[in-house]
Amino acid sequence: MTITDVPGVEVGHFTDDEALTGVTVITFPEPNIATAEVRGAAPGTREIALLQPGSRIENIQAIVLSGGSAFGLATADGVSRGLLADGKGHRTINDIIVPIVPTAILFDLMIGDAEAWPGPEEGAMAYDSANSGPVEMGNVGAGTGATVAGWRGMGAVRKGGLGSHSIRAGDAIVGAVVAVNAVGDVFTLEGESLTGGSPEPPINPNPPSQAELSNTTLVTVATNAKLSRTDLMRLTVRAHDAIGACVRPGHTRYDGDVAFAVSCGDVEADPDAVGEAAFISVARAIEWGVRSAESAGGVPAMDG
Repeated sequence: MTITDVPGVEVGHFTDDEALTGVTVITFPEPNIATAEVRGAAPGTREIALLQPGSRIENIQAIVLSGGSAFGLATADGVSRGLLADGKGHRTINDIIVPIVPTAILFDLMIGDAEAWPGPEEGAMAYDSANSGPVEMGNVGAGTGATVAGWRGMGAVRKGGLGSHSIRAGDAIVGAVVAVNAVGDVFTLEGESLTGGSPEPPINPNPPSQAELSNTTLVTVATNAKLSRTDLMRLTVRAHDAIGACVRPGHTRYDGDVAFAVSCGDVEADPDAVGEAAFISVARAIEWGVRSAESAGGVPAMDG
């Protein structure tokens, strides 16, 4: 059960196992409606403003989640070129096609090669690999160099990763893909600690320096439920609620947490039910992102 259970949604990865970085591209059937909400204090984004209520453009072609910190924003150029070659995008008055590719990045320069970040070519490869099969999870795509739990000190850092999940809400399907690269510890919805932290963490008397803490959790939710942009905004709220429930502490000043939501179907569904399904799907994707991760770059997986 992954986000590709939503009809027409495809996911592709570029993974660099040596540099420990990568790119994940999610493409959507059209027409669709997309939105996003940023709650982390250190985001890196592209084309986020046009996803807000009141903006004229609602339909997008793809979302890119990338490693490489701010350098990774360039991956969207390669995705845009691939979409253009496929004739996908907004057609302007002078018959030019302009793909719309909202993008968010995470900081993964702590492990691996800090000077080898993904760019346009890697973005294009991720786009070309997009397919409707089950989403590969763990040390792949944007989750390749992900880490978690650094708020308790460098010795507590564990490997994060990329996770995905889907669930039904009546006749609709709601799916999520999450790149889990949080400063905080990670827990399941049931409260099980996956990274060794306490469910009620004490205030850290000796926090790491800001230079040691640079992370971000990136979420994309997709559904074939027919929703307005206003209703979609509630999905991003519930997606961030799932981060708050499963990442402790979450939405810190060292994280750039971003949640995207896309309605790409015409299934009639209760918006509240779809919102709760988004909460569950994001929470399970966070869990599986960490459970599927493997040790890399000297960083152990989970709490072992």
